[in-house]
Amino acid sequence: MNQTASIPVPEEDRLRADLYNFLGLILSGPPDQILLDQCAGLEGDDTELGQGFVALSKLARQTRPKGVESEYNRLFIGLGRGELLPYASYYLTGFLNEKPLALLRQDMVARGLERADNVFEPEDNIASLMEMMGAMIAGRFSNAATLSQQKTFFNKHIAPWAGHFFSDLEGAKNSVFFAPIGKIGRAFMEVEAEAYRLSVN
Repeated sequence: MNQTASIPVPEEDRLRADLYNFLGLILSGPPDQILLDQCAGLEGDDTELGQGFVALSKLARQTRPKGVESEYNRLFIGLGRGELLPYASYYLTGFLNEKPLALLRQDMVARGLERADNVFEPEDNIASLMEMMGAMIAGRFSNAATLSQQKTFFNKHIAPWAGHFFSDLEGAKNSVFFAPIGKIGRAFMEVEAEAYRLSVN
């Protein structure tokens, strides 16, 4: 009998998983009115992460789905390509579908993770990686990943480039609604990297 299946996920880890899942959701496509309303209800504090939530909440109250869809398209789709290419391969090699994607696919197979049938983008896009990390922490598809497993995945597939991407998103020419999301992501990646650095696992 597998004893680890019944171990509850600590509250702190559930909150971390929720933030990863939120970033994955809001970066996977233009937010609809329901998600905008949820963003409008967010609260923050004086930390950099908290300030990002305060700014996002304020913007979400003033934003309509059509406007944020136009912004999303300019940032990530564009004519030919958007302002940003949110893929590990591009950030780490300058090209799409390179070695970082192959390495990620190997690790996905090892962890029993698969790309959803309705997703056609390469798996190394930022939204998918945020969702994978959230799923591993919360144990959504199998047992929750150990801290050591989380640290390995984060350091291999996220840490080398995600902070840079979120900084680019925060300062992108077309970023308005997505600027505080960049701030939230950048601050969260810094917190996670430091926590893993200090962990003994």
